Amino acid sequence: MREVFKAVRRVAPTRACVLIVGETGTGKELIARAVHDLSPRYSGPYVRVNCGALTESLLESELFGHVRGSFTGAVDNRAGRFEAAHAGTIFLDEINGTTPKLQVKLLRVLQEGEFERVGDNNTRKVDTRIVAATNRDLLDEVDAGRFREDLYYRLNVVPIHLPALRERRDDVELLVEAFLKRYAEQNRKEIRTTHPDAMRLLRDHDWPGNVRELQNYIERAVILGDGPELLPEHLPPQLRGEAPPRPIRRAAGDVETLAAELVRQGIRAAGPNADDLHDRVVGRVERELILQVLQACDRVQIKAAARLGINRNTLHKKLSDYRIDDHAPADGDARRGHDE
Repeated sequence: MREVFKAVRRVAPTRACVLIVGETGTGKELIARAVHDLSPRYSGPYVRVNCGALTESLLESELFGHVRGSFTGAVDNRAGRFEAAHAGTIFLDEINGTTPKLQVKLLRVLQEGEFERVGDNNTRKVDTRIVAATNRDLLDEVDAGRFREDLYYRLNVVPIHLPALRERRDDVELLVEAFLKRYAEQNRKEIRTTHPDAMRLLRDHDWPGNVRELQNYIERAVILGDGPELLPEHLPPQLRGEAPPRPIRRAAGDVETLAAELVRQGIRAAGPNADDLHDRVVGRVERELILQVLQACDRVQIKAAARLGINRNTLHKKLSDYRIDDHAPADGDARRGHDE
């Protein structure tokens, strides 16, 4: 983290684009804000846009604005976020969520500082510094054809990588102290210290949700706790080993990753049959994933296919391949899969 802070101090006074990379919950927006606050633009606007939260058309209008009548519902002229961030900084979070078409317009703003509002032919100039963030490897997105290579290199002038919390466990105690103080004051609680056993549980946790997850747990512990000390019983059951493992709730594209994790956990001992076993593990994980999504979608196949990111015909084939009776209760399917 010291290297991260050094990079922020060095790049902040410049006009360079910054690309912040890190898992969800590691504090990418805090770093983006620090870049702005330490820059000569600190008195100018700081504008945040979540690029993964909007459709292409809505995001284009959000970023660049639109003119009246350019689309249904455009009843007035509207300035976009780039204009709002003139002489300041715009933070493009989840930049990997943009489409290639929109990436062309972003590249032009980066290189020329100009754009047109949606439905307008008048070119507008803007002086806005861009800080972008992603929780994915953009080079993988480039290789997959989902992200423009030229835009990647324009954004990645100064990369800043935020390590996951499990990679910097020495920070856990410092963060716990800071969050404990903040939420004790906010909720008028007397909790001021953390019991050693509670701190051990916090340090040993893998933190898939990173700092955001830790913050959530400490806020909850302060609200539920009483007395001067945060105790183990104030923490969620899963930290104390009292909760069952969370069900698989991953995107269909993560099935290979999940299977690889299972293989690394000891299944690879199968020796020469490891590849065959890996395929069977992939199938078992994928089958469970399909069952859970079907149940979540009330067994409506078209909805389940959309959530899995596949078409309905592919889902129908997988139901047949895995011998899933789509009219049977999901629990029954899950038990049969386990028995097999």
